[in-house]
Amino acid sequence: MTAAEVRTQPAAPASPAWTGAPGVRLAWLHLRSRRVPGAVLALAVCGGVLRAALHWHWTFTSGFLAQQFPMIIGGGAAAVVAMTTHSPFGEPERATGRWLPYLRLGTALAMTGMAIGVLQLAVTGASLNGGIFTLARNVIGITGIGLLASLVTGGLLAWILPMAYVAFAQYALLEAWRNPWTWPVRPPDDRGAWICAAVVFAAGLAAFTVRGARTAPADS
Repeated sequence: MTAAEVRTQPAAPASPAWTGAPGVRLAWLHLRSRRVPGAVLALAVCGGVLRAALHWHWTFTSGFLAQQFPMIIGGGAAAVVAMTTHSPFGEPERATGRWLPYLRLGTALAMTGMAIGVLQLAVTGASLNGGIFTLARNVIGITGIGLLASLVTGGLLAWILPMAYVAFAQYALLEAWRNPWTWPVRPPDDRGAWICAAVVFAAGLAAFTVRGARTAPADS
């Protein structure tokens, strides 16, 4: 047999490369690495539970106790957003990703807006004490707590402090506290409560954008 008689197998066609904008691909990979699709599903579950509670009257519909269940759901939605701060790549990503701060900022804002939007859909047409404005304020403020917590605990444990604050707010509700920093128990038109929630969210968003969530016990 001569070399001329040797027939090589044709090469397998390469998989099609990404044809979209590189920025879009980068954003999509970032969202997938933060398990954002799973977080969206978790937010949908929060909205479904809230809708069911309002429809079948699982909670109080009037009085100060009517704030309890929506407060828990809002805190749960904020905790889901906080957990999307976790990076599976750690320091290598920080060292090579110059777009990382912008991706952090965009993801945090988008997930917070989505959490509020999902809860808005859940309460549409239902009677909710305080309305969507109280829920939005709770989500904004408690998400800020979660973003701040992620700098210390990491993203996977960032839900602990938000849910601890929700438990504290439940106690403040039962004790009829009226401090602005207990914003979940305040009326929807309370200016001081809105300021406190917005300041906490802005501080958490700024710190998370610049620094990012903690990635290892030695990361200080």
